[in-house]
Amino acid sequence: MKNIVLIGFMGVGKGSIAREVVKYSDYIAIDTDDLIESMENKKIKKIFEENGEDYFRKLEKHVAKWLEKSVHDTLVSTGGGFYKRENLQKIGTIVLLDSPFDAIIKRIKKHPNAARKLKKRPLLNDLKEAKKLYEERRPQYLKLAEIVIDVTDKSAQECAKELLKKVKKYG
Repeated sequence: MKNIVLIGFMGVGKGSIAREVVKYSDYIAIDTDDLIESMENKKIKKIFEENGEDYFRKLEKHVAKWLEKSVHDTLVSTGGGFYKRENLQKIGTIVLLDSPFDAIIKRIKKHPNAARKLKKRPLLNDLKEAKKLYEERRPQYLKLAEIVIDVTDKSAQECAKELLKKVKKYG
C-alpha cells in the first residue's frame, strides 16, 4: 500500500472524502494544511495575512519533503496549491478530485458551516479571482493526476468508494 495524494481545487471536498476513505480502508489520513497550522500554531488565513503566500508556499515545500521521507500507507489531503511541489509524484499516487468551479462554490455554500469554510480560504475572498485561479490550475491538476474522480453531485461516501476501487485497479 503506498500513499494516496489527493489534489484538487480548494473546497472540492478533499478532507471530507479523505475521512470517508479511512472508514472503508486501512489508510490513515493527514492534511497538509493541518500540518502547516500545527507547525506554525496559526490558522492558514493568519499565516497568509501575517507572512504572505510566498512564506506559506515555503512551508508547503517543507511538508512535502517530510511526507516523501517519512510517511507511508497514508492518504494525504493537500491544499489547493500543493500540486506545485516538485516531489509530488514521489509522495504517492496522485488522485485528482475534480469538479467545475461553480459546483465547488455551490457545494461550499450548501455546507452547514459555509461561512466558516469560506472564511478559512483566503483565496476564495474574491470569486472572480478564484475562478481565474481555478481555470489556471485545473489543466495542471489534470496533467499530474494518475487517477481522476469526478466529485460533482456525489456524496463523500460515493467518491471514497470510487477512489478506493480505482486505486486498487491502478496499484
